[in-house]
Amino acid sequence: MALDYKLIGERLKNSRIKKGYTQEKLAEIMKVSIAYISRIETGKTHISLTRLNQACILLDTTEGFILNGASDNSSLYLNNEFSSILKDCSSKDKELIYQIASIISDNQNEKKK
Repeated sequence: MALDYKLIGERLKNSRIKKGYTQEKLAEIMKVSIAYISRIETGKTHISLTRLNQACILLDTTEGFILNGASDNSSLYLNNEFSSILKDCSSKDKELIYQIASIISDNQNEKKK
């Protein structure tokens, strides 16, 4: 799965705005330039994992949400990724994947009891 840095930048920007931070304020807290924040938000610069983690903590969001649009505690987590994988699988492979997922799900449900 290739990362869409423009979409990552948009999610960071929306999270920044939701938090009430300007680019200037976020840049100051992160100790980076305003231009760097702008380039990340427009997808012109790739953000490192260290900086992504720092931004997520400051913006009260998760890396999962920024990278794929769903946090790991969301019911939509990895739906797009699974759909992408399954579309190229044969019916037989899809059935095998389903059986494996069912076993894992059943195992998790048993642990909760």
